[in-house]
Order: sequence, then structure tokens, then C-alpha cells
Amino acid sequence: MCGIVGCILKDNDEDVAPILFDCISKLEYRGYDSIGLATYDGNIHVKKDKGKIDEVNQKLDLPNMPGDFGIAHVRWATHGDPSKLNSHPQLDEENTIAVVHNGIIENNTKIKADLIAEGHTFKSDTDTEVIPHLIQKFMDEGFDLEHAVRKTIEILEGAYAIAAISSREPDKIVATRKDSPLIIGLGEDGYYLASDSPAILKYAKDIIYPEKGEIIILDKSGVVVHDEFDNPINKEVDTINWTPEMAEKEGYDHFMIKEINEQATAVRNTLTQRDNIQKIIDDLDDVSRVCFVACGTSYHASLTGKYLLESLAGIPTDVILASEFKYSAKTLKEDTLVIFISQSGETADSLKALDVANQTSKTLGIVNVAGSSITRRAQYVIQTQAGPEIGVAATKTYVSQLTAIYMFSALMAENEELLDELDKVPDFIDEVLMDVESIKSMSKRYNYAKDFFYLGRGYVYPTALEGALKLKEISYIHGEGYAAGELKHGPLALIDEGIPVVIVIPPGESHKKTMSNLEEVKSRGAHILAFGADNDYELKNKSEDVFCINSEVSEIISPLVYIVPLQLLSYYVTIGKGFDPDKPRNLAKCVTVE
Repeated sequence: MCGIVGCILKDNDEDVAPILFDCISKLEYRGYDSIGLATYDGNIHVKKDKGKIDEVNQKLDLPNMPGDFGIAHVRWATHGDPSKLNSHPQLDEENTIAVVHNGIIENNTKIKADLIAEGHTFKSDTDTEVIPHLIQKFMDEGFDLEHAVRKTIEILEGAYAIAAISSREPDKIVATRKDSPLIIGLGEDGYYLASDSPAILKYAKDIIYPEKGEIIILDKSGVVVHDEFDNPINKEVDTINWTPEMAEKEGYDHFMIKEINEQATAVRNTLTQRDNIQKIIDDLDDVSRVCFVACGTSYHASLTGKYLLESLAGIPTDVILASEFKYSAKTLKEDTLVIFISQSGETADSLKALDVANQTSKTLGIVNVAGSSITRRAQYVIQTQAGPEIGVAATKTYVSQLTAIYMFSALMAENEELLDELDKVPDFIDEVLMDVESIKSMSKRYNYAKDFFYLGRGYVYPTALEGALKLKEISYIHGEGYAAGELKHGPLALIDEGIPVVIVIPPGESHKKTMSNLEEVKSRGAHILAFGADNDYELKNKSEDVFCINSEVSEIISPLVYIVPLQLLSYYVTIGKGFDPDKPRNLAKCVTVE
């Protein structure tokens, strides 16, 4: 889970380092324990160190490097602690080859042992360092850079996106990928590669999406792609419709709060996909079972989908964590629809599961990033319209996923009433965002907490899970979400004096029983933070803190609205504790390793 960038400029008189630094800074959400650049002007120059981008730049002045082509990397450590030696780019022994890599080389231990036996000396603890050593070995045997890379990937096992430069073969960047994201940008002033589009939006809108095993050569004259059999191929060029400004903070303190405030727009934009979703449904044969496959926040969106499809359309629905999918794969049939939900479309566990599902069942991807791997592998695709999301903790992509799931479920069930209700959701979200001061005030009273509990029933049980996840992701407070009825089956033993318990309690059928659960925790000394309807006076009387939401928000659409104040609560608790919500420790935006 790292980010890589490469650029070769058409103009020999311009230095590439400022552009590399600008591009790689846009990928810090993919990793932020180290950064490094390598450029070429007759020799390979490298600057790298552990730390966040700004910290390392203050020490090393990263944009001040000579050369008109190069590569860059931000790291989220998998092999080897964050350190200068373990930072990328990684080099061969002679400092003639520099490589950046996103992914994991699973057989690196054996490769390293074989190379040491041949006389190679290693400096780092990374799995990546075997790559430049292998390239060096094959170039010593007479292969050019492109074919040395090709020989190298024949040996590598695992997932990777790789970019390499060599002083033996200047004015060229060679790249390839397998199960890790990589895009190629065609700009007016040069040619680019990156792990994700926000890195190069400012410089290139025309994009090529390489497939597994393809070799990409960037030089000053253009981009050439060879297939796995070494044949040149013509790749389709797509145009990114995101603007560079969409990937900037635009005056907000953090990307997370900016993206929370963009959620009404994200819902409005995703609602425009109705005709596309209807076409997918019309094309599907009889579906007797639906299986959602997802991870993390997308898993919680999928749980809501289970409630919707079973209650509205009567279709048996399962939700499986992508990392556990292989244990259920034999239950898939031809009439099973497997729905893969992923913000990035590059989640490693989900991609492995998708390849399995495609062998037996119909597959549908709900994805935010156009051209990503899931969009290219799934039989059907619903493109959410959240725009680029930079904050590691998903917010607007979550409500966009929910919106797509709601439309799919309503159209499957031919439920026009729900479709009409969905049109009101953006206005309800805007109403919540107008009352931010209430959440700010509430958050200040709970910075002390070491534990939070979140309770919900029915449609808002997954909302409680997602609220707890947001809190622990960015504030590092232990948060647990539970179905409210499960309290008496164990979790009630954990409730003690002063523990904050968040109750998600919209009006509707589940309200009365959830109020009983509120009484259970209140009688044991818990502090109640309730999120309910503005006309729920009983709730107001029994809670220490209440955030009021328009009573017209019905129980069925409440997950789309009630999640917003829970996101805000997590954000402001985190700010109060002095942490950066955009860069939670140990986490990165796109999980491209299993």
C-alpha cells in the first residue's frame, strides 16, 4: 500500500523533480512513513528518508534535484521498518538502476538468498530490493532495460506495480504491473505514470490503463505498450473528468471535513446513474441469490444492502468479507449475482475474489474510480460519482456506495416510493451539515473516553458499525458497534459508569425496542449520545446529548443521513485529541496487499 510516480519530460531544459514532488505529494494518502525521489542527468540522483512528506522535504529539499526524468515513491511499510535504507527508490549495487514498487514480493526471501549466493550484497530489509538486483543481473547478461524487467517479473511472485530507470539506458522509464494499480498519463509536456489519478490530474487528463503483465516504456517521444508476449499493442485512451481542484482542500483544514461536506453533492451525482442501473437489471437473467463481497467501510455498505434486498425484493442475500471469500466460493451458482464494492476498485482481496466469482456467477462492481481493475473485470459496473477521495477514512464514497445500493435495490423491487425518497436525501444531508456546532460541542465532552459503544437496529445497525469504525480509524479510541438487541448476550457486561454509548435511533418500527436498550445501558451509568428525530421528546429526556435530525427522514433511508453526524463526531473528537484525521497511523487509502 504505497504510491509510485514517474515522469519523463519532452523538454531537456526543465528539471522533473518539482513535478515528481508535486505528483507524489498527491499520493500521501497511500502511505506516509517515508518518501523518495530518483532523477537522472548523467547519473542517478536519489533523495529519500523516513517521515511524512513535509518533514522529509524540510531536511532534503526534494524538488531541488537535476534531471528531466525520474521516479518517486511514498511508502507504507510492509517489509522492514520505516528508515532511510528501507525507503524507495531501491538501487542495485552499482547505483545504475533505481526502482519504485507498490505491492509485496512474496518470494523475495528465496530470490535474495539466490542473489547473495551469486555475490550480490543487500542493504535494506525490503522485499523490493531484489527487483533492481534482478534487473542488474539481466542487464549484465546483455538484456536491455525493458527485457531485463520482463525477465525479472517472470521470477517475481506476488503483487506489484514497478517503475525502473537505468543510467545504462537513459531517457527511458520502464513500468509493469500485476494486481497493483498503475495508470499512464499522456500530457502536453511529458509522459507520466502513477498509482492513482489525483497524482497527475494537473499534468495529464488522457489515461491508459495497463493490464497484468504488460510492459510500458515511456520516453521523450511517447508511450509504447507491449503485451506479455512482447508484442506492441494499441491501448484505448480514456479521459479523466475530475479536475485538479477536486483533489485539493479548497480552504478546508483537512480533506476529511471537505469530503464530509461534499456528501450531498456525491449523492446527487450518484443518483444520475439510475438509467444505467436499470439497464443492468434489465440485462440480468433471473437472480435467486445476491452475494456482496467487500472490506471495511464497503462491507458496512453491503450489510445495508442485505437489509434492503431481502426486505424489499425478497432476494436471499449474503455479505462476505473479501478476505474470507474463498471459504464460501463453492456455494456460488449461475443464478447468483456477486456484487463487489470498493472505493478504489483495486482492493487486492476483492480482485482475487472477483476472478473466482467470474468463473461461475454474474458479477457487478460498485466502484468510484473509473478504469480501475474491478471496472475492467466485472461483467457489470455501477460508477459512483463521489469524485476523488483523499482522506484515508472513507466518507463521501461510503454514502455514494449506499446510494448506488439503494437505487439498485429499489429498482430490483420496483419500489417507486423509495426512489422518490432518495431524491430528498441530499437536502437532508445539507440540513445536518448546517448544525456542525452541535457536534463540535458534543465532541469536546468525550475526548477523555477510552471506549465507545455504538448501538442500532435494523437498517441502522450497519450505520452503528460504520460510526464505530470511523472513530477508531482516526481517533484511536476503541469503538465497537453492536446490534442493539445483542447487548444482553454479552456486551452489556462491558458497560460501566461514564462509558459513552452512541444510540442511532431513527423513527420507525425499531424505535421502541431500541429505547429499551437505551434504558439498559443508562441504568448502568453509561453516558448516552443519541442521534434521533427532532420531534423525539422521549429520547431528549433520556439522553445526556442528542443530535436532532429532520423527523421526515424515514427509517429506511436513515443510513444515508444518520451516518453524517457520526462522521462529524469522529472528526471533531480526533481534532480535539490533536491527531491528523487524514493520515491515521498504520492505515493507507488503497489496500493492495492481502
